[in-house]
Amino acid sequence: MPVEFLGIGATNDGSETRPRSGPAFDRQFTLRLARAHQEHGWDRVLFAYGSGSADPAQVAAFVAGQVEQLQILLAHRPNVSYPTFALKTFATLDQISDGRLTVHFITGGNGHEQAREGDFLSKDQRYSRTKEYIQIVKKGWTSTTPFSHEGEHYRFEDFLADVFPVQRPRPRVSFGGSSPAAYAAGGAEADIYCLWGEPLAQTAEQIAAVRGAALAAGRGDLPRFQVAFRPIIAPTEELAWEKAARTLEAIKAVKAVKPSARRLPAGRAPENSGSQRLIAVAAKGDRYDRALWTPTAAATGGAGNSTALVGTPETVAQALLDYYDLGVEILSARGYDLLEDAVDFGRHVIPIVREEVAKRDREREASETPQRPVTSLAGR
Repeated sequence: MPVEFLGIGATNDGSETRPRSGPAFDRQFTLRLARAHQEHGWDRVLFAYGSGSADPAQVAAFVAGQVEQLQILLAHRPNVSYPTFALKTFATLDQISDGRLTVHFITGGNGHEQAREGDFLSKDQRYSRTKEYIQIVKKGWTSTTPFSHEGEHYRFEDFLADVFPVQRPRPRVSFGGSSPAAYAAGGAEADIYCLWGEPLAQTAEQIAAVRGAALAAGRGDLPRFQVAFRPIIAPTEELAWEKAARTLEAIKAVKAVKPSARRLPAGRAPENSGSQRLIAVAAKGDRYDRALWTPTAAATGGAGNSTALVGTPETVAQALLDYYDLGVEILSARGYDLLEDAVDFGRHVIPIVREEVAKRDREREASETPQRPVTSLAGR
């Protein structure tokens, strides 16, 4: 099966280990980073959403106009715009990018962050809203006749878009979450289901839960799966673990000087199941499986994509292939030095994974090809 690599379309060079050196939206850095991903084998980049950040749709359009092959994953929170407006934004961006768009719908697992933009629904209510929102967006992308809608969260009459995506029938929908409500909503509606980097056993359990929810929703197809990590690579195992130790100290130092305004207030435990799961995994141990390392997740309070894969490029590639063998087709990776790590990962890890996946595909095809019986020439 195919494998894809997702990087980050960041708008500045700041990360958990270093404050940014310029403005929140540094146009030149944004382009350099996107081009580095395109030039080093990545398939797409994520334009993330934050309550105070640059508008990711406009940033994605800016990049799409100047980087011609890189695919786009646009993060969107349903609370920030009406679905009929949003689906036109998405369709326009798919036109600008000539069919390179996937939309990642964020339900919002942090009530404090949601409240910054006037969203006070409970978590389960937010999942219900996201499911309804996605259904409207899908219909608006494909409907050629006016339609009306009356649901739990939205009501409108006689809507018909005049701009449609390049992709037919529609762009793909991406979704994430680690609670039963998330599994139900994403299992029903997502083309791609996104998970954070947990140990292999827990990841397999989540994949099974999402597939079960998709079947319960009556789907004939099943979502593809994506898992996200923070790679820490070096030429030798010893150097990689030394780099990991430095990275952890840098995270703690930056957090002590300037806690992120986008995170929860100090002392408040995370509300979302994904972060709670990462914290629980980190509490049970620092290292899992081939290369998974959890102290980076503990240091950030389980904040998003925060577990690391540590080792040589070969070790990290084999660790990623372990997830591929579980059924994960999209591998998301974001280093702590956004630009240099994107280049290093693209040069040294992606080729190994792609080669091994191609080898697996050839072996599978060979095993599935019927063998013609050999006819003996004896006695002729």
